[in-house]
Amino acid sequence: MEVNLTRLDQDFHFAATGTSGVAVHMDANPEIGGHNMGARPMEMLLMGLGGCSAIDVIMILKKQRQEATAFDIKVTADREKVEEHTEFRNINVHFKLSGDLNEDKVRKAIELSLEKYCSVAMVLYKTSTITYSLELL
Repeated sequence: MEVNLTRLDQDFHFAATGTSGVAVHMDANPEIGGHNMGARPMEMLLMGLGGCSAIDVIMILKKQRQEATAFDIKVTADREKVEEHTEFRNINVHFKLSGDLNEDKVRKAIELSLEKYCSVAMVLYKTSTITYSLELL
């Protein structure tokens, strides 16, 4: 895997591209000179967790013939200062789904994702506790 970053201004605005060729913009907090031209790197980590788990859950549900008509995720996290940097300590992934879904199957799909399949979760577990909540509409 490879990603490339290109600086777009004289401060902290970057365009990052991976093998897909799709650009994602990143920037720093205005408090240190950023311009809100992209997501912060730590936000990108949480976005990665949400995206990774969403893909897993959808794939598992499809195999179980469970079709979500709407699917939203909200990821929240607490950060703690450790030496000169901060780390996530507590992360909650809130899943909000609607459709003709069996709640037990949805919960099992989420647990399989967060405990077994999602590579981003496996990395974050090294410093964080990850929990989930579920809202079926």
